[in-house]
Amino acid sequence: MSAPLATARRASLPRTGALDSSLALLREGYAFIPNRCRALGSDLFATRLMLSPVTCMTGAEAAARFYDGHRFTRRHALPAMSFALIQDQGSVMVMDGAAHLCRKAMFLGLVGAEALERLAAITLRHWRAAADGWARAEAVVLLDEAHRVLTAAVCEWVGLPLEPAEVAARAAEFAAMIDGTGAIGPRNWRGHLYRARTERWARAMIREIRAGRRAVPEGAARAIAEHRDRDGEPLGEAVAAVELINVLRPTVANARYVVFAAMALHQAPALRPTLQEAAARRRFALEVRRFYPFIPFIGGRVQEPFRLQGHDFRTGDWVLMDLYGTNRDPRLWPEPERFDPERFRDAQPGAFALVSHGGGSAAEGHRCPGEGISQILLEVLSGELACLAYRVPEQNLSLDLAHIPARPESGFVIRDVVPG
Repeated sequence: MSAPLATARRASLPRTGALDSSLALLREGYAFIPNRCRALGSDLFATRLMLSPVTCMTGAEAAARFYDGHRFTRRHALPAMSFALIQDQGSVMVMDGAAHLCRKAMFLGLVGAEALERLAAITLRHWRAAADGWARAEAVVLLDEAHRVLTAAVCEWVGLPLEPAEVAARAAEFAAMIDGTGAIGPRNWRGHLYRARTERWARAMIREIRAGRRAVPEGAARAIAEHRDRDGEPLGEAVAAVELINVLRPTVANARYVVFAAMALHQAPALRPTLQEAAARRRFALEVRRFYPFIPFIGGRVQEPFRLQGHDFRTGDWVLMDLYGTNRDPRLWPEPERFDPERFRDAQPGAFALVSHGGGSAAEGHRCPGEGISQILLEVLSGELACLAYRVPEQNLSLDLAHIPARPESGFVIRDVVPG
């Protein structure tokens, strides 16, 4: 493309007035892209982050392009310090083409209906045991407790059950990784410190399984240790450890959804009795995933040029796809700022409308294969929360959208717990 044409192409795209928007992104977090799309009256706008040009986009049409087959790659699409905590070098998340589909098929094979039901049953057992302990405590922080419950449950589910004394330490590692993903400075550094510990453990588990020193049942740990990629070669030890962590860490991250479910029930206690019904729990879980801030946006680099809303995207362009804003787009969701599980009574969420875990097809694209885990855990644990009697003392339950990933500052403290 000639320079004059390139200049015209870029000039036609709405731009922010700032020379660089990095500080604004840090200040606004989840709201950064939606705020500017509203102000500019466009689903697309151009800006600079860390002095690099980037196009930000929102809405179902944009999501359909972003998740259209392998039009985008996730490689080199996020800052290195955040990338290493949430996507990982060599992992399925940054693969493309046939190699990606082969590795993705392994993950999808781990989350069939029977496997998800087994995870739900294991999680229920750990949750109820923990709730018995909460009844004897003066107060508990639900986010911390949910981290521990989910760590114990998912490690058992993958075939690597933890000793009771191990659970808190391993849960702290996962929690630090999760909390450090959207940060710069000490919070991010802490996540990397704890991740190094988890990686050493995961590599040791892979070595023991492959050497026959650890007998594990069928499940994720064994499948990853034995998996052969499209070239017929087994995963390197470091990559296998990364993929094991990519099952464990995102599952533990659902602790935030558990807290968001508790917040929704606290603000709308009339929903509690409705959650005795499985269909109502499904609707409630979907609305928690739509309404509350989880992943703000996802980055990609264009692999195949395309045109969207009159603007040309070239190979190598850096793009941020707005997930939070798309989940609250009034064109897709009537009264999007209102928490309303009933919006899912008569309609299935569109493949490019509810994008908490990405858009399109998990089997054919980059939609997260762990979406079913999030959904079933939310359904099961929202029912448990609805049956749990407790008091919510005065505390700060506001969500700071500049804190990525979001959480109430208090972690949701509960007192006087009486298990159902």
